Amino acid sequence: MNNIEQLYQYHTWANKRIFEHVKSLPADIANQETKSVFSSINEVLFHMCQTDHIWLRTLLGDSFQDAIDDLSQFQGIRGQLEAIENQFLSLNGQYRDFFTRQKNLDQPFSIYHQHYGTLDTTYAEIMQHIINHGTYHRGNITAMLRQLGHKGIATDYIQYLYGLKQ
Repeated sequence: MNNIEQLYQYHTWANKRIFEHVKSLPADIANQETKSVFSSINEVLFHMCQTDHIWLRTLLGDSFQDAIDDLSQFQGIRGQLEAIENQFLSLNGQYRDFFTRQKNLDQPFSIYHQHYGTLDTTYAEIMQHIINHGTYHRGNITAMLRQLGHKGIATDYIQYLYGLKQ
């Protein structure tokens, strides 16, 4: 397994910990309104799920715009913690399939974005972005939980590494 695949496994592990932790709290906590970047924890998770989908579709060769246009399928899960979690699980399987098929993650490819133009990049760089994006928003969730009077849960990469040693 290469470093990017391990980082993606960390991303999966950290998201799973967030879902488990949020489900262990009072049932209404995920939809409770907060004054933050997002209006609720479910909204953050919904955004993360959609973003992981967009980037997977882009990695698989779809245009960035086609990937965004495909998001209508997600509207039925908005605000539903377990449905969002199930969608993440499905995406994780699709990312594993991507890793199986894409042997060279340093292979160059181009992305066109209507506002930013063309980006010549690699699969590994986009994977790094996906992982960083998730880390950023898990931090948002921790801040929101504290605002709502609950503790967060550790999802730092070092906890993941220590967990591998056990």
